[in-house]
Amino acid sequence: MSLEEKVALVTGASQGIGRAIAIALAKQGASVALAARNESKLTEVKSEIEAADGTAATFALDVASEDSIKAGAKAAIAHFGKVDILVNNAGITKDTLALRMKLADFEAVLRTNLTGSFLLTQAVISSMMKARWGRIINITSVVGETGAAGQANYAASKAGMIGLTKSLAREFASRGITVNAVAPGFIQTAMTDVLTDEQKSGILTQIPLARYGSDTDIAAAVAFLASDDAGYITGHTLDVNGGMYMG
Repeated sequence: MSLEEKVALVTGASQGIGRAIAIALAKQGASVALAARNESKLTEVKSEIEAADGTAATFALDVASEDSIKAGAKAAIAHFGKVDILVNNAGITKDTLALRMKLADFEAVLRTNLTGSFLLTQAVISSMMKARWGRIINITSVVGETGAAGQANYAASKAGMIGLTKSLAREFASRGITVNAVAPGFIQTAMTDVLTDEQKSGILTQIPLARYGSDTDIAAAVAFLASDDAGYITGHTLDVNGGMYMG
């Protein structure tokens, strides 16, 4: 699954799933544009990739800001000359029950998770269309398929990403560009570390494989969808959830 001579832009690449994805794509030979708000953490990921003889560069990018998205995408294309692979991974949560949820928190999650993915796609798609080859991979979530109490905003944003994926797949297919989504289940990250032991035990009872996933599980799925081996797959949501949801 060589990605030699390809350029990948990964958002939220400073930690967790985004970091693992960036490292996995670099191992396959892609040059990686690392994008996030935390530049110091991005520099650490860049150093890790370069220590393994990979190629990476960092770009400050806030997916909640249209201006930041445009500037970051422009800088990445200016640096590498193109973007072949876009991984829309950056996202936030602002959990609470629907009756207590503030409009600002509902809109902030949708703007970051969903609108940001749409705007970044717009910002880099011309590079892929010119090459008549491209991969857009949206990181959604199992809760976008099942719903989740206390996460009306997050679930709505992730369900929206699935609809966005299917629509863009239809629009860009004639240009040799595939658009797919990866839907993680419960993955061992900083987000799950804050859960209580009782909450973690309850979640595990819902997972047939009886374990949390790892960030490398998600990265492997993304690396596959980015490769030529997945060239006949588009508009698909790949569930990586240990059997928690089988749609």
